[in-house]
Amino acid sequence: MEDERRPSKKARRTASSALTPFALRLAKKLSEGDGGSGDNLVFSPLSIYAALALVAAGAEGETLDEFLALLGAGSRDELAEFVRGMAESALADRSGSGGPVIAFACGLWHQETEVLKPAYRATAVESYKAETRAANFRGKSEDVREEINNWVSAATKNLIPSILPKDSVQSSTVLVLANAIYFKGTWSTPFAENKTKDKKFYCLDGSRVRTPFMHSKEDQFIKEHDGFKVLKLPYRNTASDVDECNSDERPRFSMCIFLPDARDGLPGLIDKMASSSSNFMRDHKDHMPKRRVKVGEFRLPKFKLSFSSQMNETLMSMGLNAVFFEPKANLSNMFEDDDGLFMEDVFHKAVIEVNEEGTEAAASTACTFLKKGKRLDLTEFVADHPFVFFLVEEVSGAVVFMGHVLDPTSSE
Repeated sequence: MEDERRPSKKARRTASSALTPFALRLAKKLSEGDGGSGDNLVFSPLSIYAALALVAAGAEGETLDEFLALLGAGSRDELAEFVRGMAESALADRSGSGGPVIAFACGLWHQETEVLKPAYRATAVESYKAETRAANFRGKSEDVREEINNWVSAATKNLIPSILPKDSVQSSTVLVLANAIYFKGTWSTPFAENKTKDKKFYCLDGSRVRTPFMHSKEDQFIKEHDGFKVLKLPYRNTASDVDECNSDERPRFSMCIFLPDARDGLPGLIDKMASSSSNFMRDHKDHMPKRRVKVGEFRLPKFKLSFSSQMNETLMSMGLNAVFFEPKANLSNMFEDDDGLFMEDVFHKAVIEVNEEGTEAAASTACTFLKKGKRLDLTEFVADHPFVFFLVEEVSGAVVFMGHVLDPTSSE
């Protein structure tokens, strides 16, 4: 009998067949955004996916169809099962057994005079593990904004002190959905701090910067492919830290770095990964290293990144349109009185720090909603050049964090 605290096989298929392509399409869109071609990037595909899935749980008609197409799911039930599985298994805290510190939280604040439909509230609580709270947006909108920001700050160990910017919550707001993910993991084989040395990193524009690189003589999980290499750095999983590549179905976290052979090869690699006509994602498990190999020169830069975005235009360019417009939006499964509810904004923030000991990362996604008439105006592995990184839970295939490093000396 399958453990109820693990995602079902169907949920695992959703993770590998929907979440990862969504993550890659979103990464490409974000890297093409304002100044994106020259900026580092980190975001949490899982946080954004879970937030949008919770909105989809209240949608109908064309609005629901757009959510399902964007999220690569066949139904709202499929989305709910996937998020529930992630919350109960992949994102369950493992620190008690020597594994990573992990936290996932979800909250739903609704105008106190609005009544959530019982079925939607039940789905939010049971499948999305959400806390639901009545709030006085009409009389104390700034206090509610501060409450939500404090909730996010506590859930992310203060790495993200706020998710909702000033004026994002007003007296006309009727609903805010927010989630938060926190991760802190130690490498199964940490790097020695005394071996960290400043070396050159070659940027896409041909310039060079000096940055601290971590070194190691240990065998590494590396696999070479045509045009790129893949490095897998496992995080300590248990107190005994058994073989990282065993068949144990418990969640196993690792950082996977896709390093193009060419110093200016990152844009082409991202295009290949995100292309719908490519077999890249279908064969992505074949890209992952299965065994350790002896390495010659091996170094990886330390880096600390942060990212903040209002994601409306990005999501609209990916096909999510109806939910943002009052005449078209159909969120009739959320409130008993569904008089013209529509989504106003989607905000996302993420931070990550990678050093000799391991990784600390956090992310939050928040969606705000208005009702009609209330909307405002709209084998040698040297990572000394730009690369893509994923923080993945290997059993489910869930991409928890993703990004690319163009300049490790910049934290933005």
